[in-house]
Amino acid sequence: MNKIFAIGFFITMLGIAQSPVLAAGGPTVYLPLGSADEILILDATQDKPIGRITGLPAVHGLAGTTGWGFLVAGSFEEQTAGSAAIPAKPKGVSEDEHAAHHAKPSKSASANDTLSILSIVSIADRTVTRRIEVPGTVHHTAVVPGGRFAIATHPARDGVSIVDLSLGKAIAMVRTGPTPNYAVVSPDGKQVFVSNSGNDTISEIDTKHWTVRRSTKTGKSPEHMVLSSDGKALYVANAGDGSVSVISLPEGIVAETFKVGGELHGIDLADNGKTIFVSGRDTDKLIAINLSTKKIESKPLAPSPYHLNTIKGTGKIYISSADENKLWVVDQKSLAVIREISVPATGHQMVTVSN
Repeated sequence: MNKIFAIGFFITMLGIAQSPVLAAGGPTVYLPLGSADEILILDATQDKPIGRITGLPAVHGLAGTTGWGFLVAGSFEEQTAGSAAIPAKPKGVSEDEHAAHHAKPSKSASANDTLSILSIVSIADRTVTRRIEVPGTVHHTAVVPGGRFAIATHPARDGVSIVDLSLGKAIAMVRTGPTPNYAVVSPDGKQVFVSNSGNDTISEIDTKHWTVRRSTKTGKSPEHMVLSSDGKALYVANAGDGSVSVISLPEGIVAETFKVGGELHGIDLADNGKTIFVSGRDTDKLIAINLSTKKIESKPLAPSPYHLNTIKGTGKIYISSADENKLWVVDQKSLAVIREISVPATGHQMVTVSN
């Protein structure tokens, strides 16, 4: 089965039509706004909002894969069993989204009764095409290249759910460790890496058998991660001790640690793959780590830089604030703020799609 046919087959199995090819132009950024129950769409060439996708309760995690035409949005809101089949009515949430990292099921329901949803969103139509129930509130999401499988992290369940999008249902729960936070997928789709902030480890999941192959100890409270362009190194932002771990994936060991300080959050790579950018949430700084020279540089950025995403091919970084409803556009080389974009609510796991 070739790649093009496989993508079309899985989309057909989802019960939705293939999206038309996107118009030529610059990259588009999709920014989930949890308390606004929507995804904001931004033109990354002009740095301005161009639309929104509504009806996504407490959307926090967001993921997609090249050429697929859809996004997978996770909700950090509990649902009653059976409600996923009906599009949810947008409603506000009153919690601090960062505190959701450590959320637990309500006392009125056991962990096994707690349900949430993944929403499949058409990029072309800007609509929710399907909702899939998963076992527990969702923090972050990831998609395996090709678009068949999605991964959702469940901090209150100490594991991640595996969703077969062709079947439209969760097929497995993989126990990774206390408070799983973030997930990234290897370029070949054979491994999924999950950060467990509750026991300071990274779990490597084999996607052939959906089992944990090995775990690697990192700094304290690992959260966001990014893979090197060749897939051989994993860079991990450790929120608890202000360090960045560099994991050599062939050996499964921490090869290098950068001491930055403060509570770290978002992390991404420069266009050239030689610099790591990290947001220092409580120190109000944007940090740049040069992987060649080992030099660490920082610039003030206040208040509370949060989720971070480099916009490939533009030389820019998009960074949300945890305390104000705005997005900074920052130059990758100088770390200078180019402009600020007002947004309706706090921004979370961004996805960039190149048109």
